[in-house]
Amino acid sequence: MKIKQLSIFAENKPGHLAACCRLLAENAVDLRALTVADTQHFGILRVLVKDADQARAILEKAGHVVKTTEVLAVEVADQPGGLVRVLSALEDSPLNPLNIEYAYAAPFGRNGKAVLIFRFGDPDAAAQRLRESGIAVLSSKEFFGSQE
Repeated sequence: MKIKQLSIFAENKPGHLAACCRLLAENAVDLRALTVADTQHFGILRVLVKDADQARAILEKAGHVVKTTEVLAVEVADQPGGLVRVLSALEDSPLNPLNIEYAYAAPFGRNGKAVLIFRFGDPDAAAQRLRESGIAVLSSKEFFGSQE
């Protein structure tokens, strides 16, 4: 159920984000979801691509620093309160709270639902709790096969 995410570290200077994206595009790597975070000195481009290992090799060969982490793709009702249902499922156990490190949205939905990407401190426990609450956690195949 976990999906590999690449975090690409780049100096916080004009053109660095474009260089990473251009390199992936030139190698026919399709970005399915992304988010950018920055600090004063560096930025982190987080991306989801179908073949994370191939994309990582391409980026590292070009000199980029890349880290692989695991995230969950979660289907959320695309209506007011949809996200609240997911968050409620995660906080239902005060003895075993689950920490959300960050989240971002994918630019597509499935079956009338939005898809959100979550990075958890304990992704296995989060996936189990979400599934027990009837919330769909997408596999890599479901996530990457959902292009319309």
